[in-house]
Amino acid sequence: MKTIYLAGGCFWGVQRFFDQFNGVVSTEVGYANGPAEAPTYQDVCQSSGHAETVKIVYDENQIILTELLGYYFMVIDPLSVNKQGNDTGIQYRTGIYYTDEEQLSEAQRVYAAEEEKAGAPLAVELEPLQNFFTAEEYHQKYLVKNPGGYCHIPRAMFMLNDSARK
Repeated sequence: MKTIYLAGGCFWGVQRFFDQFNGVVSTEVGYANGPAEAPTYQDVCQSSGHAETVKIVYDENQIILTELLGYYFMVIDPLSVNKQGNDTGIQYRTGIYYTDEEQLSEAQRVYAAEEEKAGAPLAVELEPLQNFFTAEEYHQKYLVKNPGGYCHIPRAMFMLNDSARK
């Protein structure tokens, strides 16, 4: 099993999106790459410096990081700084936070291809994971518990089937 941490705006939708893919063993929402102290949601909303992030544990025999990152770039605006959809603030920044050097080289390849496609420098952080603090329970699987909840990711993206993903 491998673990990658992805910040892509509001973590509710990012978690719901990645939960659909075969090979994704588990997801957990939390706050990453801010100060070392564990924040509350209120702290994060008051610019604590943490990014709303999804911890993704995946089975690399079923899904590879390159594929996960391809999906990631399908649901973010990689040129937007501290904003995804209607959500604005440092906690909504985009980021790929890796946990080992092998992930870095894979992420760099995908990043370079996305940057070339965009024709501009990406606003997506590509950094090692510094820290991750699990968000409050009510945030976990929020859009499953609250199907009508707001999300910047179009709902159709939560129902990709195998033919649409390839």
